Amino acid sequence: MGLFELVIALLFAGAIFALWSDRLGVPYPALLALVGALIALVPGAPTVMLDPELALTLFVAPTLLDAAYDASPRDLRWNVWSLVGLAVGLVLLTVVTVGWAARLVVPDLGWAAAFTLGAIVAPPDASAATAVLRKLRPPHRLMVILEGESLFNDATALLIYRVAVGAAMTGAFAGWTVVPLLLVTSGGGIILGWLLARLFLVGFTRVKDISVSVLLQFVSTFAVWIIAERLKLSAIITMVVYAMTIAQRVGGRMNARSRIASYAVWDVAVLVLNVLAFVLIGLQLQGILSRVRGSGWQTFALCAVAVCVTVIVVRLVWVMSFGAVLRWKRRRAPPRPGRPVPSVGSGILASWCGMRGIVTLATALALPAGVPGFPHRDVIVFSAFCVVLTTLVLQGLTLRPLLQRLCLGEDRTVEHEVGIARAETARAALRALEQQGGSSHAAEVLRGEYRARLHAEESPEAHRAEPEAGGKLAELQQRAVDAQRDALTALRARQVIGDDAFHVVEEEIDLMELSADARVRPSPEG
Repeated sequence: MGLFELVIALLFAGAIFALWSDRLGVPYPALLALVGALIALVPGAPTVMLDPELALTLFVAPTLLDAAYDASPRDLRWNVWSLVGLAVGLVLLTVVTVGWAARLVVPDLGWAAAFTLGAIVAPPDASAATAVLRKLRPPHRLMVILEGESLFNDATALLIYRVAVGAAMTGAFAGWTVVPLLLVTSGGGIILGWLLARLFLVGFTRVKDISVSVLLQFVSTFAVWIIAERLKLSAIITMVVYAMTIAQRVGGRMNARSRIASYAVWDVAVLVLNVLAFVLIGLQLQGILSRVRGSGWQTFALCAVAVCVTVIVVRLVWVMSFGAVLRWKRRRAPPRPGRPVPSVGSGILASWCGMRGIVTLATALALPAGVPGFPHRDVIVFSAFCVVLTTLVLQGLTLRPLLQRLCLGEDRTVEHEVGIARAETARAALRALEQQGGSSHAAEVLRGEYRARLHAEESPEAHRAEPEAGGKLAELQQRAVDAQRDALTALRARQVIGDDAFHVVEEEIDLMELSADARVRPSPEG
């Protein structure tokens, strides 16, 4: 089977696995990790090697921007010390302990190569965990910390990775330059990300064509990463600041059609990149397995086991110890509203959310290959994939039952803020209609709709009712949309209208459906 046919088949498999993951309650990367392991056993599969810089740019830049775009600067500020502890302290501890464990098994690995392995497996990928947790309503603070950790721990790990790779390839290591380098690259990345975001917004507002707009989003994403790399700044910090700056300012400048198209394309792109990353790592594993002879299997297996156990245990110890210190400090200080004390249960859950994913795969793929290649590259890539496979499968499959057993309770912080936003936007719409002074039938219909929306949020009955039983306005809106779809489909079936007219009205109904409340829509699991 050729490479193209294999990729197409696995993209189809990835789509199927994404559907299954919703029903099984497991993150779809866990299923993709199993596919990657199976690819390594496929006889005759082609061997593919990527340019190291291309691997990082292709896989990390879009997925990082997608995650950073949805991040909340307010919530990140409220949990800054927890994020610093995870993104810096835990990453450094993981790099050191993994390097030490790997050298115990492979004494001739060398400290630079050992720390490279530690930097590769240090940053967790929160997208796998949040894909499961978001449907179960865990504490909102936990979700914020996990998503924020995945944004900033990559910067620390990638800096160590670059220093360690350079030391392993050249034999020279200047440890005293790491801290100043971190400050310069991170600080410069913040400034560059903000400047590039403002520049993009100036040009973005002038583009009205949806397809060109989406294309420019992708082009600018890779351009930002490449510019930061050329300037020797932190591409990850640059990308995070770039995405968050755009997210905070683009809301009122993008119409509904552009936003719908953009979100859909980015969701597909992230899924495709995840599939491709696991395909490529599986193809490289096949070459690695073919080169292992005799007792080499024992060395590879022992190193992989040692690294897997280390990353899981180190995270558990760090998160539980950090949580205990926070609880001790909070007992000595007055409570702050909106910032609850982390419980033991939430600490256990957070420590079990250390699943590795596409960043670990991308950095492993980015190791120089060929001659001269990176020393002990095969054992490092093999161990990195085993960490991804173990954490995604073991922790991914047990995350849902663990959360249910911990009985943390549902967190409705976001729902409460959504209610506030709905009420305030309805009031703003009513004020705008009153200022027009219109008394036409159309104006009165709109006023009635917004009064009903406001009443649904302000009435005591709406707040006492369960979400499944409440939201009569949303239910009526959804019924009206469904009826319109049925009528439109029937018109086309009877050949009263053609497809051109059908698609125009279908898009209008889509926009109506998006304007309806989402409280009574069935969940993806239903």
